[in-house]
Amino acid sequence: MPDASGPISTEIPPAVPLERRGRNRRVSPLLRRILLVNMLPPFLLAATLLYLDQYQDGLLAAEVQGLRTQARIYANGIAEAGVRIQDDRATLVPETARPLLRRLTEPSPGTQAKLFDNNGLLVADSRVREGPGGAIVTEPLPPPEQPGPVAGLIGRIYERLVDWLPRPRVHGPAVVVDESADAASFDWQPDLGPDRREELRLALEGGVNPYVRRTGDGRLLVSVAEPARRANQPVGIVLLTREAREVDERVMEIRGSVLVLFVMALALTVALSVYLARTLASPMLELAASAASMRQGKGRGGSVPAPLMGRQDEIGTLARALQSGANALWARVDANERFAADVAHELRNPLTSVRSAIETLRRVENPEQQKRLLAIIAEDAVRMDRLIGDISDSSRVDAELSRSVAEPVDVGPILSTLVELHGATRGEGDPVMEIDSPARLVVRGVEGRLVQVFRNLLGNAVSFSPPNGAVRVRAKTTGAMAEIAIEDEGPGIPEAKLEGIFDRFYTERPSGERFGQHSGLGLSISRQIVEGLGGRISAENRRNPDGSVAGARFVVRLPVA
Repeated sequence: MPDASGPISTEIPPAVPLERRGRNRRVSPLLRRILLVNMLPPFLLAATLLYLDQYQDGLLAAEVQGLRTQARIYANGIAEAGVRIQDDRATLVPETARPLLRRLTEPSPGTQAKLFDNNGLLVADSRVREGPGGAIVTEPLPPPEQPGPVAGLIGRIYERLVDWLPRPRVHGPAVVVDESADAASFDWQPDLGPDRREELRLALEGGVNPYVRRTGDGRLLVSVAEPARRANQPVGIVLLTREAREVDERVMEIRGSVLVLFVMALALTVALSVYLARTLASPMLELAASAASMRQGKGRGGSVPAPLMGRQDEIGTLARALQSGANALWARVDANERFAADVAHELRNPLTSVRSAIETLRRVENPEQQKRLLAIIAEDAVRMDRLIGDISDSSRVDAELSRSVAEPVDVGPILSTLVELHGATRGEGDPVMEIDSPARLVVRGVEGRLVQVFRNLLGNAVSFSPPNGAVRVRAKTTGAMAEIAIEDEGPGIPEAKLEGIFDRFYTERPSGERFGQHSGLGLSISRQIVEGLGGRISAENRRNPDGSVAGARFVVRLPVA
């Protein structure tokens, strides 16, 4: 029966292939959530702010254009009905122009028109008329609309926000708004007159730029100047000023929309932050609690909550890895405890035998009996020495493989050398070794440990082979694995022991073998090495055509380099 033993078998949940797929993802699920939380609300807010700025500029540009058209109509009306033609020369008639200008302005509330002559002197004002007895009466303009507390607060907050951002303008001529504290009100008029000839010339040619300002009482005023011409002769200048209430109303509506969008973005941010906290922070705390439980020795059965291990993202990957590591750790602890118990048991037997022999040796005087007792002590000492050596080697295997880097190793020459070495040292009646292997068979492994595995398997096969029997070594490549089989012609392996032979200290030996030659760790160490290199080792029985056992076969499968 083969001499063997191996590590305690403990079930560890297999790794879910999600981890391999997760590395191929360009954007992980958690990263998408983080980007969504951090980028969506600022994008919404920035887009609405830029849109509102452009919208306000567009409204002001349209207001200026409409006011120019209205001023041009007034100027044409004055040029047609408010002048006198004398010697082919058009002259402005103030007595006619004043009531005409007032009647033209009446349908437009919140509008004031002024008329200047060619010298820049004020001739008519739509808000000024003659009262009874020649008195001058000034008609008041409607008071400005005061925003409510909510609208005022929205406006102040918005103005502070846009002060921090660049304010793009619409394409075309820029509309500049004077928002200084001393911005002029309706009483503003261009600085014209004989002493300002260049400004007067520009005004008579229609080259005065519009003036848009925000007054101290909150009015948004737009002023344009258009020359009045009759037969291509300038007769005066019409200055038209209007309160752009519609612009403010439209902007206030949009500001309300911005506020709604901001509240929605804020709510979305809070909701996503809560969601992110539930999907990231809370699971992290649960994993930390699980790790603390493991450190305190709790939660052997399932340290990590099942919902976390069922998640299909990085948290799930981490949870499964943590649980797998915990299972492996508990398996190692259990295996070490069993190993220590097995070592104590295996050492106790020869120690008990030695102590009994020594006690008996003290009482007997027969030289022959003393020699037999000394032989027993020597055999037990040899057994303990071999046992301690194999125990030391078994305890070093895992640590050594974890530090070693698997490299390409050609096992063809290794197998050939071992077969040749057996042939050179073969004694009378020892089995013959045969090899069927390709000249080159490269696997990934550690050369010294692979030599140890094949020596153990070949020595095991030789010890169970009948006199002058045959041990065959067959090697081949099967897909991504190299398969090395070692066959003997011995009694085979009981079916119930095909896995048990890899247990530690399994020492059922062939009849007639000298005591103490094996520790029961050879096949156990071999399995440690093979599995540590990413391979597998198995045992099976060879059978004759009639179904009888023809011998044992050990198969080692290693990844091809």
